[in-house]
Amino acid sequence: MSLFVGRITSGSTNSGKQNYLVPGIHAPLFKESVETMLSQLFQAIDNQDATAFAGFLTEDCTFSFGNQPAVCGKEAVRDFVAGFFASIEAVSHSLSESWEVEDGSICQGTVTYTRKDGSTLTIPFANILKFKECLVCDYRIFADTSELYRPR
Repeated sequence: MSLFVGRITSGSTNSGKQNYLVPGIHAPLFKESVETMLSQLFQAIDNQDATAFAGFLTEDCTFSFGNQPAVCGKEAVRDFVAGFFASIEAVSHSLSESWEVEDGSICQGTVTYTRKDGSTLTIPFANILKFKECLVCDYRIFADTSELYRPR
């Protein structure tokens, strides 16, 4: 199920703001639309729903998570993310800020991972997302998860 219909464009309106067309909406919107999309994207992640997460991606997307090798293709990314979700008990993001750039968005905040033993790790993150025809074509996560799997 794709969560998007429409298109994200970098054209400007008479007011000089970026136009964005987002899920199920066929009218120009501004920053609030990208913020809504990011909120829905992070909700899919926090729900540990790899299929819903993949609904935000292009078929030929690239996904980079920390220092892991990049994963290419929607199905491969979905499988990678599902494997990651299976390795933890829970995840929760707190988005602090986001910036819209031409054909993309940059966001930062904190993420709390709950390990299988119930202990937690909270770390800062920054993500860079590039959009193509209303979907994420390049998703880069910058976070130090090196402590996540260390024995406690």
